[in-house]
Amino acid sequence: MEGKITWFNKIYIKSRELSGLALDSLFCFISFSAARMSLSLSFTHPILSRHVYSAVFPPPRFLFLSPHIPTTSRFPILYRAPQRATALSATAATASIFRDTAASASVFAGAYALVFTFDILTQKELIQQNLSRKLVHILSGLLFAISWPIFSNADEARYFASLVPLINCLRLVIHGLSLSDDQSLIKSVTREGNPKELLRGPLYYVAMLMLCALAFWRESPVGVICLANMCGGDGFADIIGRKYGSSKIPYNQSKSWVGSISMFVSGFIISIGMLYYYSALGYLQLDWGYTMHRVALISLVATVVESLPITMLIDDNISVPLASMLAAYLTFGQ
Repeated sequence: MEGKITWFNKIYIKSRELSGLALDSLFCFISFSAARMSLSLSFTHPILSRHVYSAVFPPPRFLFLSPHIPTTSRFPILYRAPQRATALSATAATASIFRDTAASASVFAGAYALVFTFDILTQKELIQQNLSRKLVHILSGLLFAISWPIFSNADEARYFASLVPLINCLRLVIHGLSLSDDQSLIKSVTREGNPKELLRGPLYYVAMLMLCALAFWRESPVGVICLANMCGGDGFADIIGRKYGSSKIPYNQSKSWVGSISMFVSGFIISIGMLYYYSALGYLQLDWGYTMHRVALISLVATVVESLPITMLIDDNISVPLASMLAAYLTFGQ
């Protein structure tokens, strides 16, 4: 009888120990990782630790978060963001240099092929020269930004990528000063076929491409948003505004409501698409609920600046990207 009472006492004492866990002690066992958006429960009580150590609960799929990053890339040519900064060995550094050199040559060849293709289409009168010029304006910058992941993860990769717009800058200066003649280039990127035009809008355009690559590269949303508004937003504004822009903006008769609306919508959509592209590759981690509001604000700022009657003072290829850059830097803070 005495043994049974002792056995019941042991059960009672243990049950009291289990039920007597203080609520404030649970906060020591619950941790929330904001970086991985995971909830971890760990039990370190001497009794519970024998049975349960920890459990990690994955985040719900409906949250507006960056997409899940798989461990391997489906596209081997695209580099994912490095998980940690590591010193490269001599062999790895040499391999990165060769890869970046090949990537620069490929991007430059692609840019040349793009201009050559639209020049052929213009010569055969399949598309108008103004449309050809704006399509080159849209595609060349966006394709340049999309090509950044084919460069290596070395710190010097951005400089190799910047060689492409730098070479194009030199080409524009040479032909703009009439030191050499390239009619295909002149017809593809100028309004009136005047070589001196190469020293204005087109030169500012490639200079902004180089600035975004050097200053922001792949780790910041500022550069890609800037290029999305300058290339996509401004480009579609001109194409759609020229065709359907009968209703002019009161304070600027050279701009239309349809063109400005097109710029805002296309700049916003292309910016979101570019951010998702870099988020999927692991370079950016974004809260999409806040990101969409911020991108909408940036696109609105770029649209308002583009609509102002200041074209004679400052080119759109300077005012639009700088306004987008400043707005994106202030909203994203990086």
